[in-house]
Amino acid sequence: MRKYLTAVAVAVAAVAAPFHAQAQTAGAVVAKEPGKVSMAEAVRVSATVQAIDKATREVTLKGPDGNVFVVTAGPEVRNFDQVKVGDQVVARYVEALSLELKKATGGIRERVEREGGARAPQGDKPGVIVGRQVTVVADVVGVNAARQTIRLRGVKRTIDLKVRDPNQFKLVKVGDQVEATFTEAVALSVEPAPAKK
Repeated sequence: MRKYLTAVAVAVAAVAAPFHAQAQTAGAVVAKEPGKVSMAEAVRVSATVQAIDKATREVTLKGPDGNVFVVTAGPEVRNFDQVKVGDQVVARYVEALSLELKKATGGIRERVEREGGARAPQGDKPGVIVGRQVTVVADVVGVNAARQTIRLRGVKRTIDLKVRDPNQFKLVKVGDQVEATFTEAVALSVEPAPAKK
């Protein structure tokens, strides 16, 4: 699965980079209560298939502002023969982060990673979805009121985290723990050419 996550990340970078400024982005604080904050951001980018070289598996794509670039569909791209000139290649990327304060738990620090994904069924247009979730439980080992930062020691490293909300910052004390869950998902799909008006 890590191979697919890497392949999809490269594909999204190839699709998104040439016209990142035109990507549709939505970011927001999803939920907020004392000791708990969740944030999410979603990005959608698309390009139109201009040409296909079946022998080399190269696809020429055109972004919304007319920029043209070429990507190679590797052997992991199932149903490559279903792609047609005029189709839309759509990349959707979502990431979310939730932080929860655990008051003076004295529990163990931990890090848990999970990955998953799926490819399009045989015969459908090419598509893939991959996701990854990392949950970390870290100790609060320092609080800096002047900078409004907290120092967190996890399993692999120690980081300083800026807490922008003063009400949330007041809740954190040395000896507490913070549970952070980071989730990211990427979906690449090839969609039929839009109907002509």
